[in-house]
Amino acid sequence: MSSIKSWFLAARPKTLTASLIPIIAACGLVRSQSLSIQWSLVVCAVVSSFFIQIATNLINDAVDFKKGADAKDRLGPLRVTQSGLITAKRVYLGAAVCLVLAVVSGLPLVIEGGVPILILGVISMFMAYGYTAGPFPLAYRGLGDLFVILFFGIIAVGGMTFILTHQYDLETFILGLQIGFLNTILIAINNLRDVDSDTLVNKKTLAVRLGKSGAKAWIIFLILAPYFLGYYWMFAGKKWLYIVPIIAFPLGLSVLKKILKTEPSAVYNQFLAQSAAYGLIFTVGLYLGSFL
Repeated sequence: MSSIKSWFLAARPKTLTASLIPIIAACGLVRSQSLSIQWSLVVCAVVSSFFIQIATNLINDAVDFKKGADAKDRLGPLRVTQSGLITAKRVYLGAAVCLVLAVVSGLPLVIEGGVPILILGVISMFMAYGYTAGPFPLAYRGLGDLFVILFFGIIAVGGMTFILTHQYDLETFILGLQIGFLNTILIAINNLRDVDSDTLVNKKTLAVRLGKSGAKAWIIFLILAPYFLGYYWMFAGKKWLYIVPIIAFPLGLSVLKKILKTEPSAVYNQFLAQSAAYGLIFTVGLYLGSFL
């Protein structure tokens, strides 16, 4: 396999919607408030977020292999460290390069947003390592889901909104929760798929702690919760931010039914792709609703 293709696999491009949809959502909220959007800052945010997430994915690739979580019989997609395509040392180096690029592309955001954005940026880069590595790896303590809700939901939406508007309010928090739940579906399905192998290596994900039935119930909640939270927009006079995203509901319902009917296996990889599409369609619908 070519080196370029190996690095492409290591970056896990299909997961990058998790970084994209908070930014799309924040732009939709800003539009709904009749405020202007500085698109150059949006582009910088997308690029910086992508590099931070890719760095997180690379570190996860190397650490999970070293800790035995990624074995030859794993059910998930190919991992470059475990398969020998790229050495762990080079994967760590790649992660470091991505973090440097994240800093460079994120400088305009810090200049615009000031100290709050600087603090969030530093914490985000630290957590790229702390998610699976370090003395208290969140993914191995059952805190990965909470991490996603915070950093790929509340903080990501809040940070982008603050950069564009220099304010943070209840609307931003509600939207951040919606996006956080949507993004957490990915990690919840991933962890349910790997629940048996994670148990063997003492990787205590939330799925391991809850058991298969509890993990499925958690996924059901994550799929439905954005719609329950969406009622807020009806009372806030922004009904289209609730109505238009409903176009994603059939796909979400389809994923929900498949999860309930299927035992954890490699077929869950298809559900991951579908849930990523679900979150993206929901968020694009919310953005389009801001025009109405």
